[in-house]
Amino acid sequence: MLFFAPLIRLLEGRGHEVRVTAREYAQTLELLDRAGIAHAVVGPPHGGAGRAGKMVAMGARLRALRAFAAPLRFDLALSHASHELPLAARSLGVRSAYAYDYEYAFVQHTLGSRAATRVVVPDVIPKARLDRLGAAAAKVRRYPGLKEEYYLAGFSPDRGLLDQLGLEAAPVLVVVRTPPEVSLYHRHGNRLFTEVLERLGRDPAVRAVVLPRTAAQREALRAAALPSLVVPEHAIDAQSLIALADLVVSAGGTMNREAVALGTPAWTTFAGRLGAVDANLIAAGRLAELTDAGALVLAKKTAARAGGSRDPALMLDLLLSALEG
Repeated sequence: MLFFAPLIRLLEGRGHEVRVTAREYAQTLELLDRAGIAHAVVGPPHGGAGRAGKMVAMGARLRALRAFAAPLRFDLALSHASHELPLAARSLGVRSAYAYDYEYAFVQHTLGSRAATRVVVPDVIPKARLDRLGAAAAKVRRYPGLKEEYYLAGFSPDRGLLDQLGLEAAPVLVVVRTPPEVSLYHRHGNRLFTEVLERLGRDPAVRAVVLPRTAAQREALRAAALPSLVVPEHAIDAQSLIALADLVVSAGGTMNREAVALGTPAWTTFAGRLGAVDANLIAAGRLAELTDAGALVLAKKTAARAGGSRDPALMLDLLLSALEG
């Protein structure tokens, strides 16, 4: 959702009409409401962790997207990692651009890459990995840097958020993102992440705001009753929290990359196969790979690191290249 926020403003500023579709999953709808983005809920909720559930949900969402889009006669469909949209668009004869930045979600990105008119990816993903997904060189458009550097360009954090969460006087403020347990590429458990939660949750010099992906994760975190953990009831302004935090620990990718873009030290506990984007950040010293919970450095951030900011209009132009002949 955040990826598209500045792009929607740019499109509407250029006189285009934009319709946003979403599915009910995690805090997606809540975040759309917070951002003031009008949207239509199309299709069933997320299909869960199992392959069968995902396939059933995908079929239902494809049918729903076709029914939604057919009478509106769209000129272009834009998607980030939602493979159903280019599939539905192709079946309706609508050109599409499909963006993603993690190349090892094989089934998902093979479907999306083959169906889409254009595939938009970071320039660090090797061509051979894209070829394997069916993203032929002729349809690929590449962008430098991180997608987060485009949608967070010009971002200014809301310091009032800390007071709202009762964190203004936190000794060391940590933001924690839970593992993507419902993703097919993340089937194995993440013991390291559990050890990190235990360490943070029992340290009186720490306040760790944990941002769960699902209601089940939220309930499990509360049941753990770790005194230094803070688990918000609803979706919050996570980007402001990241910018104001001393460090970020995430078992996923996007939140760590947001931290990199905003200049906050970030540690990854991702247990899946490391993609090219994160591997390059680690090699450059912009992201730290955590292998031992005891190695996590818990200290106040003395100053923001050099982050990154890029013009979202450049990203939009790559996506709009799908309209070219």
